Amino acid sequence: MGVALVTPFNSNGSVDYNSLSALVTSLSNKGVDYWVVLGTTAESSTLTAQEKAKVLQTVIESNHKNLPIVLGAGGNDTRALCEQLRTQDLRGVDALLSVVPYYNKPTQEGLYQHFAAIAQSTELPILLYNVPSRSGVGLAVDTIVRLANDFDTIIGIKEASGDLVYLTDLISRVPEDFIVTSGDDFTAIPAIYLGASGVISVIGQGVPELFSSGIRAALNRDISAANKVHRSIQHFSRLVFEQGNPSGIKACLTIQGLIENQLRLPLIPVSESLKQGIETELKNLEK
Repeated sequence: MGVALVTPFNSNGSVDYNSLSALVTSLSNKGVDYWVVLGTTAESSTLTAQEKAKVLQTVIESNHKNLPIVLGAGGNDTRALCEQLRTQDLRGVDALLSVVPYYNKPTQEGLYQHFAAIAQSTELPILLYNVPSRSGVGLAVDTIVRLANDFDTIIGIKEASGDLVYLTDLISRVPEDFIVTSGDDFTAIPAIYLGASGVISVIGQGVPELFSSGIRAALNRDISAANKVHRSIQHFSRLVFEQGNPSGIKACLTIQGLIENQLRLPLIPVSESLKQGIETELKNLEK
C-alpha cells in the first residue's frame, strides 16, 4: 500500500511542513509500504516550484524507515516536463508517477510520444498514471502495452479508472514483470484478485492499519479477511470522496488531530455535515 500524501496548510495558507513531517512519522508504523509525494492528492497544481522542492525534502528527511518514495512528475507541457526532469535534483526519489496529460486531450499517438519523451529524459523508473476522470482522456491498453515493451524504464501503471473489465484486459496483455497497481480505493481489493500488485491509496492515510490489512489479506489470498475490509471501507470511501479529493481526506486527518482543515482555492473544505459524517464513520470503523 502506497499512500498519496496530502499537503497540509497553515491557517494563513502557507505549507505546514511540520504537520507533513508529523504525518509521515505517524503513518510509518501503520502499514504504509511507500510514499507518493506531490500527486493529485497533494494539491500540486497550487504549489510553487520552491514549495514542491521543500515538500519533497521534508518527506525525505522524515522518512526514518527509508520507505521508497515515488514522486509525482506529470504535466501537459511535454517539453517543459522533460526539461524539469533533466535539471531537477531527484536524489532520494526511487521512481516517478506521471499522469496522463490533462486538458489538452491528445490522441493515443500523442500520449505514446509524450511518455516516450519522458522515458528518454530520466533514468528513474516510471509509473504511468491513468485517471481519465481527471485528465479527460485515458490510456488505451494498446498504448500501455506499446510503452511497456518499448521502454525498460516504464515499469508499471497506477490504474485509477475503477473499471475492472479494462483492468482485466490490461493485466492479461502487459509483460509479466510490468507492475499494475490500483489507484481506486473502492475497487483496490477486487483489483488485486484480478492480478494487481497493490494500491496507491488516499484513504490509506486516514485508516492505514485497516486498509493495509485488507490489501495484505488480498495479496495473501485470504479472501474472507480481505472481503471484510473491502465491505467495511465502502461507506467511508464514499464520504471521503463525496465533495472531492483531497477535501474529504483532509477533513478526516483534521478530525484525527494531524493537520488543519485548510485547502487552497479553488478547493474548499467539505461541509460541516459531511465532516460530521466522516467522524461518525471513523468511530464505527474503530469498533
